[in-house]
Amino acid sequence: MGGIVLDENPVRPTAVEVAAEGLLDVAAEVVAVPVWPADTAAEAVQAPASGADPDDGAGGSGPWIGPGGAELVDALGLDPLWLMERENASGRAGEIVSIPIFDEGRGASSADGETDVTRVLLVGLGDGSPASYRKAGAALARAVRGVNRLSTTVAAGAEDDSCVRAFVEGVVLATFSLGTFRSKPGKPPLITLVLAGLGEPASETVRKATTVASASWYARELVHMPSNVKDPAWLAERAEEIGHAHGMDVYVRDEKKLAAEGFGGLVAVGMGSSRPPRLIALRYEPPGAPADVPHVVLAGKGITFDSGGLSLKKSDPMATMKTDMSGAAVVMGVLSAVRELGVAVRVTGLVAAAENMPGRSAQRPSDVIMQYDGTTVEVLNTDAEGRLVLADAIAYAVAELEPSVVVDVATLTGAAATALGRSHAALYSTDDTLADDLLRAGEESGERMWRLPLVDDYRQALKSEVADIGHIDTAKMGGGSIIGALFLERFAKDVPWAHLDIAGVGRADKNRAELVKGGTAFGVRALLTWLESHPAK
Repeated sequence: MGGIVLDENPVRPTAVEVAAEGLLDVAAEVVAVPVWPADTAAEAVQAPASGADPDDGAGGSGPWIGPGGAELVDALGLDPLWLMERENASGRAGEIVSIPIFDEGRGASSADGETDVTRVLLVGLGDGSPASYRKAGAALARAVRGVNRLSTTVAAGAEDDSCVRAFVEGVVLATFSLGTFRSKPGKPPLITLVLAGLGEPASETVRKATTVASASWYARELVHMPSNVKDPAWLAERAEEIGHAHGMDVYVRDEKKLAAEGFGGLVAVGMGSSRPPRLIALRYEPPGAPADVPHVVLAGKGITFDSGGLSLKKSDPMATMKTDMSGAAVVMGVLSAVRELGVAVRVTGLVAAAENMPGRSAQRPSDVIMQYDGTTVEVLNTDAEGRLVLADAIAYAVAELEPSVVVDVATLTGAAATALGRSHAALYSTDDTLADDLLRAGEESGERMWRLPLVDDYRQALKSEVADIGHIDTAKMGGGSIIGALFLERFAKDVPWAHLDIAGVGRADKNRAELVKGGTAFGVRALLTWLESHPAK
């Protein structure tokens, strides 16, 4: 799916190949081998995985060189141990030692005899955990921008499939780049990654890893698209492309249908824009699934630009608001991958899309609107619009779609970022099993969450004198992320429900591990990991 939203020459995710051949038997200009710290080598490498004999200068008391190390020693006459000592290398996760091969006579010929290795990279793997492999993959990807082909045995030293998957995801995600609107693009990402020494048994693991990483890449493309291009109708067109590519039904409600059918939140938020709202539904049916297969509904906040409406934002925070549809991008990214991953349950993705602008017909603070389920809401701050569009989507799912579970994803509150920073999403849920499953999936995928409480005493903060409920904290109780979650919980009724507030983790201020500066599309990997393991009964 990567590249679907861009121009004729989009930047594509790194392609990944699996080869049974050795490190230097694969045509590549750069090669990379794994390194473990001395104090963890016994656990991470388990001795047989180490490709070098300590007597050859690739082991001993210092960091250990993994598979492919002995091959480099023999072919290139390198002394990796000395080189690492010179660089004060420790083998920590993500550490890269780069060794240029200057002497043509020492170059290693590739399998086709046409391309010589010009650079060797030693890649630190720390404790050998999936998180370390993901970090190492990301660091490796950043070290080889502009390289056409890289051969590596880093994954050949992995203890299990989860490490291989994490490494591939780290490489692909850290190469993310747009450059669509630049007249002079920068260095392109690595074009092809060859996993040497793995062979056919790893192919399925690698396929799933690239599918998940490409889904995240695609979601990032949606997030980063500027809002003069991206509006609700544009998102609907992208959804239709997903449906066409993956054999899914797609149904789009325009502003007329939304008004006629009672989607008061979406209509109200979109009134101030000349580009009207949409409710987009993508439906995935597992092949041959029985009628009683569980039905998961994912709802994403799709505010394609958030000016704050009449409760206008300040200029600095407004500048990042093209990313306020990150929840919608996550849902669309997930739906782009469920068929390829063989997800066994039915999945419907709902994208509640609107542009929040202060036009002459915009909703006003103190307006009262009616949500899809008939609940009346007093709107006291038009900059708290995401919960209004999500309330419609959740209420519609509960009333019409017979869901087994509903999960919504949104850049909902700055309070979530204040509480948890940039490393964990805020998770709320009415169901302990659902919460535990999502927390586990987040840990496995590297998208960590922290469960926060739905505090009963805080519900009074949503009381209204003129409507069934207010939509912001009028009692000045604090806990803004909790208040937002309590508002949404009302519309899920008795259906197991979870809410992911990704306001903190949905944007990155700088490159970090597999994340790149800007929108992160946080949640794609976690939700796909969860859906892959979701039982069909």
